[in-house]
Amino acid sequence: MALKCGIVGLTNIGKTTIFNCFSETKAEVTNFSFSTDKSNLGTIKVPDQRLYELEKHQPTDKIIPTVVDIIDVPGIAKGASEGEGTGNKFLGDIRNTDALIHVLRCFDDDNLPHVEDSIDPVRDMEILNFELQIKDLESVEKKITRLEKIAKSNDKEAVKGLEVLKIYKEHLENFKPAHSAPIKEEDKKHVKDLNLLTIKPVMYVCNVDEASAVNGNKYTEAVTEALKDEDAQILTIAAALEADISELETIEERKEFLEDAGLNEPGVDKLIRAAFDLLNLQTFFTVGPKEIHAWTLKKGMTAPEAAGVIHSDLQKGFIRAEVMHYDDFIEFGSEQKCKEKGHFHVEGKTYIVQDGDILNIRFNV
Repeated sequence: MALKCGIVGLTNIGKTTIFNCFSETKAEVTNFSFSTDKSNLGTIKVPDQRLYELEKHQPTDKIIPTVVDIIDVPGIAKGASEGEGTGNKFLGDIRNTDALIHVLRCFDDDNLPHVEDSIDPVRDMEILNFELQIKDLESVEKKITRLEKIAKSNDKEAVKGLEVLKIYKEHLENFKPAHSAPIKEEDKKHVKDLNLLTIKPVMYVCNVDEASAVNGNKYTEAVTEALKDEDAQILTIAAALEADISELETIEERKEFLEDAGLNEPGVDKLIRAAFDLLNLQTFFTVGPKEIHAWTLKKGMTAPEAAGVIHSDLQKGFIRAEVMHYDDFIEFGSEQKCKEKGHFHVEGKTYIVQDGDILNIRFNV
């Protein structure tokens, strides 16, 4: 599924270093503000140990993990909404993402100057959020102007749209993100065409030094305190350490490096899974001797829609889905055993696919 997660933040906070850790597309890292004039796009594999557990019960020629697209957006500066720094272009790049990873600098380094001359991740968070809110307010006000003309003819849809937009306008004017505006789900359609920047789901990544990789530091504590009233996910990652780990060639070397740092897995693996969840995605599997394949599906989608992810012909000619769950397959060890134990189901067009389902699609075209 062509969903994208954008990595955002101010300049010189470690976004590109993190991007390089999990992307095969390597981007240049510098110590200079505004040194980049384009966003970097990378496709990353979502780490999923379940694929290798499945292989223990079903030997296969190939394992194919699911993927997520990540956009490394150049650093935003104070005044970006007015064209400062890299300006409006990259706010447009953010608009084309489905969710945001907001990276905050939580480390000291005299050799890496901060654009605001001091380290304060809460201030940085507020600067970027303000710039996004300003652009959203601009978009909302433009649509209000358009709808006011239409509403004069008592167009009911325009009148309702105006009512909703004015709630968003007041909310944004009070320096609050669009996603927390008191709007009913069915009324959000009135701003869907605006693709608001602050309506996107967001998680925060505290980029720390190696010594703070496990327990964080005073900066991460300040971020946690600032976000305590929000339903926000916060991850702590030492980007420089992760960069060193990503350069190691063997799994054994990486494991030893992680153990020395007091970590049980690379922080970027946690970040990738969190990004996957932030996009409201889940995984289903197809399992066979030729390949074990992980597929991406939006939560709440049906079996025919899952079939369409594999191939459009499977959705068009969908007859039924034969379903086992990962946990049952691992417990019983085979499809036949799942059938014998009553954990093999035949489902129709209304079945909602669950994370970890193993599907065999029956179709006729």
